[in-house]
Amino acid sequence: MDFNLRPYQEEVVQAALRGENSIIWLPTGGGKTRAAVYVTHNHLETTANAKVAVLVNKVHLVDQHFAKEFKPYLESRYKITAISGDSNEKDLFGRLVKASDLVICTAQILENALINTEEEKHVELTDFTLLVIDECHHTQKESVYNKIMGRYVEKKLRKEGNLPQILGLTASPGTGGNRKLDKAVEHVLQICANLDSVIVSTKNFTPVLQKVVPRPKKHYDIVERRALDPFGDHLKSMMSMIHEFMPSTVSRSLREMGTQEYETDVVELEKTGVKKENRLIAQCALHLRQYNDSLLINDTVRMVDAFRGLDEFYNSRKTKLLDGTDIFLQGLFDENRMELKLLASNDRYENPKLARLQRTLLDEFSDKNSCGILFSKTRRGTHCLYDWVNSNSELLKVNIKAGILTGAGTGANHMTQNGQKETIQQFRDGILNLLISTSVAEEGLDIPECNLVVRYGLLTNEIAQQQASGRARAMNSVYSVVAEEGGRELRRELINEYLESLTAKAIDQVQQMSPREFRHKISELQQIAVLIRIQAERKKDERKQRYSPGQAQFQCRECFLPVCSGEDLRKIENTHHVNINPEFVTFYYSSGQVSLERNFEDWEPGRVISCNKCGKDWGMEIRFRNVVILPCLKIKSFSLKTPGGKSTPKQWKDVEFQVKEFDFLEDMSSHFMESYIERP
Repeated sequence: MDFNLRPYQEEVVQAALRGENSIIWLPTGGGKTRAAVYVTHNHLETTANAKVAVLVNKVHLVDQHFAKEFKPYLESRYKITAISGDSNEKDLFGRLVKASDLVICTAQILENALINTEEEKHVELTDFTLLVIDECHHTQKESVYNKIMGRYVEKKLRKEGNLPQILGLTASPGTGGNRKLDKAVEHVLQICANLDSVIVSTKNFTPVLQKVVPRPKKHYDIVERRALDPFGDHLKSMMSMIHEFMPSTVSRSLREMGTQEYETDVVELEKTGVKKENRLIAQCALHLRQYNDSLLINDTVRMVDAFRGLDEFYNSRKTKLLDGTDIFLQGLFDENRMELKLLASNDRYENPKLARLQRTLLDEFSDKNSCGILFSKTRRGTHCLYDWVNSNSELLKVNIKAGILTGAGTGANHMTQNGQKETIQQFRDGILNLLISTSVAEEGLDIPECNLVVRYGLLTNEIAQQQASGRARAMNSVYSVVAEEGGRELRRELINEYLESLTAKAIDQVQQMSPREFRHKISELQQIAVLIRIQAERKKDERKQRYSPGQAQFQCRECFLPVCSGEDLRKIENTHHVNINPEFVTFYYSSGQVSLERNFEDWEPGRVISCNKCGKDWGMEIRFRNVVILPCLKIKSFSLKTPGGKSTPKQWKDVEFQVKEFDFLEDMSSHFMESYIERP
């Protein structure tokens, strides 16, 4: 079978062919996945009872790797199964692994199977002989990859069982944000330790690689700061009035409006207000965050987009004014609404970055065969840019056909997984020629060779920059950075260029270590990581036992209404936290069916639930086993009162008591459940 490997690909697979754990470091477009297919084929041919798992970090990569890479080369000889989060088969993962030679899945599915105790669903790491880990630079900190590899390293240190060979793939391990060589070397060594692997790259065929993956021409499309911004100034004057409404000690601590730092400050301020049950501070902080969001949108896209977001926020709150704070905040916006609307529609003061972006797009799309990606920071930003492109007569003249690509999920601006697949396919087929995307398109996507990549209003690290730049793979392609003169984005881009070269130096230094020194360093880092992990688990267990469920009282985060205690809660599938107390239904109202595009084994989504008093979104109802409807709660919608004070947990794992598992027989038969049984 001819894999058509290029010389540099043959060079980087040698360690893996010898059965060694290795990380292949090649740039985006260099053919890492094809090299992995070659290694997998060799492994299946030469290893007794071989079983391979290919792990990816995004759902759409499961189908892509299956259809484009592994299936064409291996399907005639081997049983391949592709399993992602929207696949019903994932519930029988253990059985599927037994029946397959190769499984391609998201890392989370393997992680779930490793901790599941049911035989049909459970697997062990030792069930596999090779693990291929795509985008393996994510194997650090609390990532799913690192949880899996953490178990691997523990088993290795305890000399347990026959562990699988590891093959990692990355376009850049990065420097971990470090700007000094010794610290960057430490970061690369840590990635190697986490993956228990050496890192390999081409040494003999660099010119061939550079020819295959040409670097795009980099343009800094610099824009002068806008001379006058009456819309932004008016927003700031309204924010100053809110500052004056709050205690002066509070507003003095806030940093510059319209920045990320200001957002951090008001997020913390809202938490403080909730913990002190000071509704004035909590609500002012919540509203200031909306104004700051509008300033950030005003700085990135159009004034009308910034106004629309604020207008929608205040429209949604009009009917739920609880006290003087709400009346003041709503009144302030209502009084200034027409003035803001008028300022937002004045073209004289429009964002100069958009004019610069328009020129960049027109320059490249004057060629009929152009295609490109426009990277924006936020989901909301992508939607605003999409509206701008579609209402821009100059861009429509050059036949730009834009589509949005953002992360999957259930929020307002999220895409469904099917929506993602459809957009990517339309881009491949040429129906769309401009993707307006968040970072979701930076990594791993098999998309056409673009002749334009634009990074617009982005502050990201050197890994994201390299990934994005690697999308501009057509001959004479352009990588454009649209940024304000002397602005943060420009500074960050220049720092990232330095960090990119620092990454290469750090990898080179690691590769030059003697095998003995490398093994010693890796072993040391692995032992430290295991000790840290054990200690963290112990602390987590202690935190979970800190209070009894009855000592934890839940309040609505917005209006402080006490609604239930930890005793009322149960956990389903270790994920869904439901309230089984029939009296809880008196605290909320239901509206609007939640629609999720995939099916689940034991439950299906119901309607959105919201606080009766203030309208705060609390989560959704779920229909469990087609028998009972239960309110399933979002922890971020509540504050928690315990003997230790008030807290605002971001995730359920942060609560300081043990939530009992839902016991179907016990909880269904109790008098608690009467009002939750679904009526015929």
